[in-house]
Amino acid sequence: MSTAHVLQVAAVVVAAFFIGAINPATLIARVLGHDLSTTGSGNPGATNAGRVLGPRWGVLVGVLDVLKGLLPTLAAGHWLGAHVAYAVGVAAVAGHIWSPYLRGRGGKGVATTLGAVLGVHPWFALAIVVVFAVTIVLVRRVSIGSIFGAFAMVGLAGLVTLGRAPGDLWTALWLLVLAGVVIWRHLNTIRAWWRQRRLT
Repeated sequence: MSTAHVLQVAAVVVAAFFIGAINPATLIARVLGHDLSTTGSGNPGATNAGRVLGPRWGVLVGVLDVLKGLLPTLAAGHWLGAHVAYAVGVAAVAGHIWSPYLRGRGGKGVATTLGAVLGVHPWFALAIVVVFAVTIVLVRRVSIGSIFGAFAMVGLAGLVTLGRAPGDLWTALWLLVLAGVVIWRHLNTIRAWWRQRRLT
């Protein structure tokens, strides 16, 4: 691998991080006269935007967050290959979660993670969306749907490792990293939900 290629990959990864760091929820809320950090759950993501600004705005934010993961990953996969696209996808999600524009704050990374997966493995993204949607229908909570979507990624990583789904070891590790980040961002939700389930 030449020095020029390494620098090109590094530049693309850094660019993806700063693209991912752009927070549509915060920007739209400010235009509409709201501060998401002090309203609703305080989270600058699509779910809280929908809660505070209305469902249509929440959907718009969700679509924009997906595009932050999709477009850089799709471009990287086309021009530089799937392995670089994996790094770009992780960078976009990291930018969303630890946005320098929001002084290190950010959303939970669910929609941007979905976009990153969609950019490289559309069928994986479809499976995740199906699990997410079914969970929401059953539980009526977006956060729980997000958690189960992340667990679906763990399952997909297992299938890749066993040779039952397309990809290699890096694909499986990439899925596990992204799933781990989403699950980690929802640890408080998981604990609260588990306590509630034990009491019922």
